[in-house]
Amino acid sequence: MATNAPNSPSSSHVSEKHEKALKFIEDMTTNADAVQAKVLTEILGLNTESEYLTYYGLNNSTDRNTFKAKIPIVDYEDLEPLIQRIANGDRSPILSAHPISEFLTSSGTSGGERKLMPTIHEDLDRRQLLYSLLMPVMNMYMPGLDEGKGLYFLFVKSETVTPGGLLARPVLTSYYKSEHFKARPYDPFNVYTSPNEAILCQDSYQSMYAQMLCGLYDREQVLRLGAIFASGLLRAIRFLQLHWKELCHDIRTGTLNLKISDPDIQRCMARVLRPDPNLENIIESECSKENWERIIPRIWPNAKYLEVIVTGAMAQYIPTLDYYSGGLPKVCTMYASSECYFGLNLNPLCEPSDVSYTIIPNMAYFEFLPQEPHFESNKDHLVDLVNVEMGKEYELVVTTYAGLYRYRVGDILRVTGFHNSAPQFHFVRRKDVLLSIDSDKTTEPELQSAITNASKLLNEFDTTVVEYTSYGDTRGIPGHYVIHWELLVKDPTNYPTDKVLEQCCLEMEESMNAVYRQGRVECNSIGPLELRVVKNGTFEEMMDYAMSRGASINQYKVPRCVSFCSPITELLDSRVVASYFSPSLPHWTPESRP
Repeated sequence: MATNAPNSPSSSHVSEKHEKALKFIEDMTTNADAVQAKVLTEILGLNTESEYLTYYGLNNSTDRNTFKAKIPIVDYEDLEPLIQRIANGDRSPILSAHPISEFLTSSGTSGGERKLMPTIHEDLDRRQLLYSLLMPVMNMYMPGLDEGKGLYFLFVKSETVTPGGLLARPVLTSYYKSEHFKARPYDPFNVYTSPNEAILCQDSYQSMYAQMLCGLYDREQVLRLGAIFASGLLRAIRFLQLHWKELCHDIRTGTLNLKISDPDIQRCMARVLRPDPNLENIIESECSKENWERIIPRIWPNAKYLEVIVTGAMAQYIPTLDYYSGGLPKVCTMYASSECYFGLNLNPLCEPSDVSYTIIPNMAYFEFLPQEPHFESNKDHLVDLVNVEMGKEYELVVTTYAGLYRYRVGDILRVTGFHNSAPQFHFVRRKDVLLSIDSDKTTEPELQSAITNASKLLNEFDTTVVEYTSYGDTRGIPGHYVIHWELLVKDPTNYPTDKVLEQCCLEMEESMNAVYRQGRVECNSIGPLELRVVKNGTFEEMMDYAMSRGASINQYKVPRCVSFCSPITELLDSRVVASYFSPSLPHWTPESRP
């Protein structure tokens, strides 16, 4: 049975055309273990001649127990030499007997760079299948979505080519550029205001401008607004704040801003643009007001919900979304990654804190590593999909058609219930991720390295960083990293200059991984890093506060990241003596290895 559902669906809401999709979900989740056995048999059978399975003595065997006994649990570093061979042009069946069609670049990082996830052409069919299930589920809870449009801010990112000639790009860029997306058949439940040409334009400013302009023209038809992450939708609102006058000019005159130079966008917008003084008056009236509370329903009066990821690190944006939307439902529809797509939210109108995803068992073969220290290195304790236990936390481990075998994804999930025999999971966190504003993921070792590199600039002033901590500040759009330093200045007459401390900010950014730097340079999804120098003794006060809350003095460790808008951040910010921002953008180019 489904987990707690405050908004239960009505069978009368189910259109005939969606019944097949809903029956598929029921069949998959009712027979979850049998489907999983079949998936593993298919994967092992298809890839039986691969170098990897042969090396571990599993060629010509599709038995589940043999698979578990012989194949080790791995992470990216274990597979990186094999992946690099493929990237360099080795076309032998290393991981998969199917040719690797491209690499999907994971927003997780390895050695400061993106991970390369192998994929095959058939994976697009599996992704498309999961997408096809979203609206049948949503329409059960909110009927009539075929009577309007969706305003989704969708973007492609830079792609590179490996030395062996394979494309390497983010999974959504791969999907948007595929024929599965570009030549998708008409579906009244999935009509977007944004034309393909705008979505596929790599210039983020021109893409956003065209998508926003189309969304304004279709304001009364928009039934839902969305982006992949909550931060992306808020960037769109910030863009409207900054550019509503130019947009109003285009609507009033029926002409396109001269800054939009992409010929594909120019052609498609020629079909959209028309003089509409009444619409321009409405937009100007609302956007010129100082108060932007509830701006979303004021501009798009028929919007029923927001479709954005608000779980994990994105939960920090919920109050801001509520402010701009007047508390519209925030819907998280699916759970996916570069490694593979996993499952759906079958209770889409639940509160963000209650979001759980039902694993669809034909996507891959799933196992789960219990989050208990004595299980960490013992593969015998991996748990099958249907055998996870209510309330327990696990790290997700996948075996995919593209040749990842018992691969640790790094997502920590908590079991919240079952839909038939398929478990439902709440996303808890990314393993070892310390800071995240958008799609960036900064780990503690990465932050420590950034601090170390930046602190070298203080050597000439005979100054050292005594302690540090951090948090993601999401009060502004875009959000940015805030790093607190307590300094030991041995000669007060030789205090580090403002210019040097600003350079420390930039040096920290230069030391961050490629995903962070791309967010700063190409996507404008992360603001300049801020360094806040605090009074001496501040970190002792932090420890005293922790002691007053029951922490053991023998076990206390300075937290390298603290919660935003907490008593600790209030204490830190009340002790700030100076604040500095990165003076320029860090280095990043699309030619960098993904």
